Amino acid sequence: MTQATPSIQRHHHITLSVGTAQEDYDFHTKVLSLKSVKKTLIYDGGTPFYHLYYGNDVGEESTLITCFPVAHFGRKGTRGTGQIGSLALSVPVSAIPFWEKRLRDHGFEVRRSERFGEQVLAFAHPCGIEYELIGIADDARKPYSNGEVPAELAIRGLHTIAVNVREMESSQEFMGAGWSAREVARDGKYARYAFGEGGSGKFVDYALETAMPQASWTYGSGTVHHCAFQVEDHAAQDFFKRRLEGLGFTDTSERKDRGYFESIYVRTPSGALFEATVSKPQAFLIDEPYETLGAEVQIAPQFASQRESILRSLETLKY
Repeated sequence: MTQATPSIQRHHHITLSVGTAQEDYDFHTKVLSLKSVKKTLIYDGGTPFYHLYYGNDVGEESTLITCFPVAHFGRKGTRGTGQIGSLALSVPVSAIPFWEKRLRDHGFEVRRSERFGEQVLAFAHPCGIEYELIGIADDARKPYSNGEVPAELAIRGLHTIAVNVREMESSQEFMGAGWSAREVARDGKYARYAFGEGGSGKFVDYALETAMPQASWTYGSGTVHHCAFQVEDHAAQDFFKRRLEGLGFTDTSERKDRGYFESIYVRTPSGALFEATVSKPQAFLIDEPYETLGAEVQIAPQFASQRESILRSLETLKY
């Protein structure tokens, strides 16, 4: 029997560089009604800082938004080309009027439009990152409900992302030959790619933006840092690394253990940073039980002896 060629399965998570932790936490848990599934830290560089995860009840792949609050750096990111410009979340199409009113009631400017035959509500995170809610007729992912937003109207997870580019050709080659996707539609400046049969959580859109400035890639408030995509196992991850490097995409990382999943990263020809991710079997339950999932800040085992000093160095977060 011939073994199937590995493929990208769907979105795993998207990671943003935002402003303060409190502003971000309140936006995702109180306005968007997502669950705080993990409060942890990123240890890249000299001083740890927050890494906050939001999603459905157990943080299922493709429901996850993760955030680096970086206001303490005093550095604002530049939004532009060579970067993921926006993220779109799936809600039932019947929920669009509810969300339009809810966002306006919370003081957000909301723009309503249509793209790829889907109803779109566009607004922005308080730090400026562009968000969209997309009305979908059928999305089987189980939502989280905090009681304020009914489950039947709640966010299901990531629908798509939009990558800003100055030209499409190199990204077309990367998505097809390197990232196992196929182009399925065009709508104005947008080209849509799908994984497998496509559907919510299995799309990537590219937006042709010839007049935008070059985006920044550092930790800077107001920008998308990267998007992660789920693959089945280490063998699939290794396959993609070899294939990307064979195509000439040598800016591809070694496997990195992120505690709850393992990742390799690639700087795509558009400039946007993508990640191929393998979830660990226990996922977010690896260091705390379901009953208290996301309740307290989790410190990596190698830094456990420094817990108190690390927590004192962080921004105070009320939840």
